[in-house]
Amino acid sequence: MSSVEALQLWGFEGCEAPEDLLRRTMRGEVTGVSLFRHFNVDSPRQVRDLTDSLQEAAGGRELLIAIDQEGGQLRALAGSTPFAGNLALGAVDDVGLTRRVAAAIGTELRAVGVNVNYAPVADVITQPDNPSLGVRSFGGDPHLVARHVEASVQGLRDASVLSVVKHFPGKGEASVDPHHGLPVLDVDESRLNEVEFVPFAAALHAGVDGAMVGHYALPRITGLDDLPASLSSRIIGGLLRHGLGFDGLVITDALDMKALAQGGASLIEAVAALRAGTDLLLSTADYERSVGLDEGLRHAFGRGLLHADSIEASASRIQSALRRTHRTSIPQVDAVGSSSHLQLAAELARRSITLVRDSGLLPLVPTTRIASIMVRPLDLTPADTSSGDEPALADALRTHFQATTELVVGYRPLPEEIAAAVEAAREADVVVVGTITATPEQAELVRAVAAERPVVTAALRTPFDLSSYPEVETHLCTYSVLRPSLDALASVLVGRRAEGTLPVAIGSLYRLGHGLGGAV
Repeated sequence: MSSVEALQLWGFEGCEAPEDLLRRTMRGEVTGVSLFRHFNVDSPRQVRDLTDSLQEAAGGRELLIAIDQEGGQLRALAGSTPFAGNLALGAVDDVGLTRRVAAAIGTELRAVGVNVNYAPVADVITQPDNPSLGVRSFGGDPHLVARHVEASVQGLRDASVLSVVKHFPGKGEASVDPHHGLPVLDVDESRLNEVEFVPFAAALHAGVDGAMVGHYALPRITGLDDLPASLSSRIIGGLLRHGLGFDGLVITDALDMKALAQGGASLIEAVAALRAGTDLLLSTADYERSVGLDEGLRHAFGRGLLHADSIEASASRIQSALRRTHRTSIPQVDAVGSSSHLQLAAELARRSITLVRDSGLLPLVPTTRIASIMVRPLDLTPADTSSGDEPALADALRTHFQATTELVVGYRPLPEEIAAAVEAAREADVVVVGTITATPEQAELVRAVAAERPVVTAALRTPFDLSSYPEVETHLCTYSVLRPSLDALASVLVGRRAEGTLPVAIGSLYRLGHGLGGAV
């Protein structure tokens, strides 16, 4: 395919492909599609049926079928193995484990007919309050992140899944979520080379197939504080293509993010991205918008705004990438959530739990009366699927502590929820509180129950929660709200060694690499 139709990864709503999309695919007008958890995914079997229908419409010409399956807080494939995610892998810092996890993720994607993963995340955590990164990064040190980005690329390739490293040029410094506005990153090229580009260079060294360019302004590079990187030839053609020597696929982040102009101006943004050197535009689940974009791109090509030579170059890169997939080797659907993958998820969870501090409270005896208080999982950014995860802390604790009561509270606990927590604490010997990106209200709850009984706090997302309640004497990090991590946390409370170390620094309290580690 070497025409203007090759420039879009289509999106749509529904668990079946629209008939119009299938007809376009039959005519050879579709390069590929992106699938979204909330719009296209019900079960592994359903996704396999959907992708089979798309590939059947394409005949012998394979389509790119892509998804966000990072693990941890962003798992677009419902029913997939609950791997804790990248920050947990950084806490273990075993590249062999990271490669095995990435290969397992890739195997599950292949089993449902997906051949492109928008992963790994190469962003470095340099700002704890980054609103959209969460636990998606491997950590706060660029070389730590680089090691695991490289291993992830290798693991996905082991499963014959194309990898797309993101979000170039690195979004660790962002203070705004690009879903809601345009972040401006105050970094120059020297800083990029020292920090942000280190993991991207590792991905390129590992043979990554694609790079997703984010919607972030870098005025020290472009001279403009309102120009997203995804629309900048200086960043795509200069820094990525020429500077780092990348000749793989360049894909935009989603076009519906408010960091880009929307409405009638969105076509201009798409044309600007292609002229800057992008190969593929990541469309949204709005099918009519995809149709309108297709018509607009055809018109832009007819007016000479898009050139045949650049389209030919993009098509060549797409075909080169597709040759690295093998549709004839698709695993069975029951590979998704297989027993071997569940064992691997348990290993990751067990090895990642980090004991940050303990006053001598641990280990707890099984007869301890526990009050379990957990913040209900929620989506803190559109790039998040945590709201679909059950608040299972109490269930995990009951495997060791039969006398466990449960209270689930909101992200910003109400006064009546804090009062209920205090009452629960008074009936317990020890309170275990699982916080999620601790808000002032969560910190108030922790202090209120700590005034009544000994408290164990567990940061169930990023480790930085301790900075919100630094007076707490026993604190752990799980990096995940998923059940294997909660089970591993409960095991540590009764005496199993906490093996993980911090993949980031917690302010001035604890350095990266800290972890009590020895037998509790």
